[in-house]
Amino acid sequence: MKTSAFCFAGDLADEGVEAVLDNIQRRAGLGGVTMAAAYHASRDLFPHARTRHLRYQPGGEVFFRPDPARWRGLALQPRPSRLTLEGDPLAGLVAAAGARGLDVQAWTVFLHVDWTEDGDPRFAEQTCFGDPCLTQLCPANPDVRAYALALAQELAGRGVASVLAESLHHHPLEHGAHHERYFVELGAVSRLLLGLCFCSHCLAGARRRGADPEELRRRACDEVERAFAGTGEQRPSELSYDDAAALLGGQLGALLEARCETVAALAGECAAVTAERGVRFELLDASGAVKGYASGRPEGAAAPSIAWRLGVDVAACAQAGAAIGAIAYAADPARVALDLAAYRALAPGSPLVAALRPVPPDCDSAQNLAGKLRAADAAAVERVDFYHYGLAPLSALDRIHEAIALVG
Repeated sequence: MKTSAFCFAGDLADEGVEAVLDNIQRRAGLGGVTMAAAYHASRDLFPHARTRHLRYQPGGEVFFRPDPARWRGLALQPRPSRLTLEGDPLAGLVAAAGARGLDVQAWTVFLHVDWTEDGDPRFAEQTCFGDPCLTQLCPANPDVRAYALALAQELAGRGVASVLAESLHHHPLEHGAHHERYFVELGAVSRLLLGLCFCSHCLAGARRRGADPEELRRRACDEVERAFAGTGEQRPSELSYDDAAALLGGQLGALLEARCETVAALAGECAAVTAERGVRFELLDASGAVKGYASGRPEGAAAPSIAWRLGVDVAACAQAGAAIGAIAYAADPARVALDLAAYRALAPGSPLVAALRPVPPDCDSAQNLAGKLRAADAAAVERVDFYHYGLAPLSALDRIHEAIALVG
């Protein structure tokens, strides 16, 4: 099983590429680096940084120098980080890692861009009320799809082993922006509806499956308005797919089906363009983060049981040609085993990769982490990526090394 560490280009600029690679290769005993080639906005604490411990990442930037010819004529253009003014972080990493025999994965946040101040509503997901979600591009939009394909194609030509695609799907209501606030009891139904896209492209997909787009939107608005008024129906926190599909007069299922088909088709197209360069395309399903990011204690059914909320049909994406990435954020190794086994069952013939956190709230010992590595091995996971070099204390690297030794 291959191993790698997530990192930011800012980690490399702060500590130096060789110092980071020394830590990843020798101290942690890992065989690769998974660098963010495109990322959303964040404010992060870096415990072992040499310069600034608290850093801000602007939204939707890329950490390589784009080829202008590839992007000519596209409505959406990449936004290079200021780090590219002094060089090409991804190219520098590929060269330095290659000299050490380390693989590089291009960790790429595709559609969660956080372009809030100058985002164009034409490309954004839209609520049932027509409000644009300027942090999130809609995967059903043709211009957004062209942007995603160009990004995947460009990265595949950069000497990376794979493109790990985060946020190549629809997005829920939560985590749409920093400092978001909801001072109303929405309930499971309205929370779901406010996280669905009702743009013209998504509604066209629902129409092709027999739904009436205007009735669909109207019923959704009515349901959410009832929640705003305090009279909405309360449901369990985890709606099943069948329960959700039956909502809005039985028409919501058409929209949910269209979303899943949209994402699977886009993943397949991206996989095809990277395969032309001999590079694997890996679709990272965020369901494990939805369940376990905050507490490390996900509950209920296995993570992929809620993937439909993001428009992800794991089996369909695998059949389209994408490898599958699982976010296994859980403190209990048995829970990690449950989630990874579920992904393997849905994509039995597809390559599977997984993300683990070697730090709290998920992990407090090498023995705990070793149990999760054994679960990954049992599920035939091909690579484990540890989250995250810059965000974790350096002692986490020792924990990783010890856990790998325990597994053998």
